[in-house]
Amino acid sequence: MIAVRVLVFAAGVAIALWTVLSAIRTTVLPRSAQVTISRWEFGTMRRLFEVIVGSGEFTDRDRVMALYGPTSLIALPIVWLILIGFSYSLMFWALDTSSFADAIGLSGSSLTTLGFVPAETLAEQLLAFTEAGWGLILVALMITFLPSIYSTFSRREAQVAMLEVRAGDPPSAVEMLLRHHRIGWLENMDNTWIDWERWFAEIEESHMTFPILAFFRSPQSQRSWVTASGTVIDAGALYVSCLEGVRVGPAGVCIRSGFLALRNLADFFGIEFDPDPGSGDPISITREEFDEAWQAMSEAGMPMKADMNQAWLDFRGWRVNYDTALLALAEITMAPYAPWSSDRSSPSHRRPRLQRFGMRLRNRRGDRIGGKSS
Repeated sequence: MIAVRVLVFAAGVAIALWTVLSAIRTTVLPRSAQVTISRWEFGTMRRLFEVIVGSGEFTDRDRVMALYGPTSLIALPIVWLILIGFSYSLMFWALDTSSFADAIGLSGSSLTTLGFVPAETLAEQLLAFTEAGWGLILVALMITFLPSIYSTFSRREAQVAMLEVRAGDPPSAVEMLLRHHRIGWLENMDNTWIDWERWFAEIEESHMTFPILAFFRSPQSQRSWVTASGTVIDAGALYVSCLEGVRVGPAGVCIRSGFLALRNLADFFGIEFDPDPGSGDPISITREEFDEAWQAMSEAGMPMKADMNQAWLDFRGWRVNYDTALLALAEITMAPYAPWSSDRSSPSHRRPRLQRFGMRLRNRRGDRIGGKSS
């Protein structure tokens, strides 16, 4: 019996340490990390919300899914506290508490610092003190964690909101270039590309450190950080591929910053994609769609390159770097409609398989998507 209690006590210590380290990695560690408890909790909440939203209209699903991120975030410290309470219940029982129910009562009394069950022995008192301390620390971590989350969210959304003026609603890469041409800013877009390059760097850092941020929906249902990303990168790709006499440097750096951010996020969420695609690999944008974009820009009087076929090849060479990651992120975040990103619903395009975060990827017809197809 002593051996059993020793093993139970060791299990309690292990669970407590695992929980505390998970909380530290989630809230304090300044780098991306796959935290099992957080991933399990977010995945479980995701499946619950998917059951609730079903397959109704987008506005109804968006209204429900807007609660997914905040609810999951608030539920996370509750999971930590439950695990801490359970682990200390094991340790209290291993100290020869009369029954496991009594151990649970003593653990709950210590964790909540209510003191309705007194710790009698010195060993129990020491455990009670440490449990109360861990409980306060976990609550303090979450209190300091929430402002960081919402500060990052606000910075992200400010840039997304400004895109509506420049790229329309829903945002379109072609419309973004057309509007800059109409107001005479087409030849002076360097600052635009630099601003978005910085935004992509912040998105990659913040959304890999705090992955739940990826599922915080915009204040306006028609906006999304994913569709904004796709719009800006596509606009940059069209800019350098189709237009004559423009500065390629800032736009090219912005495109690379964007597709690296999307690919790193896709990799973090376990989305499969080709890390070294060839320029001839298939993409979800058809030649007909590209030709329509070319025609719209040409009719607006923009300075188009002479070789349309080469422009298509150049655009395709850019798009292949982020096509799969962009579409997959639009799917898992249930992004609102936007051309060339969340509207790619055909399963004939290459689709990724999600391995983490407890999610299943579906197209807009509700068919499950897995693996790659050509």
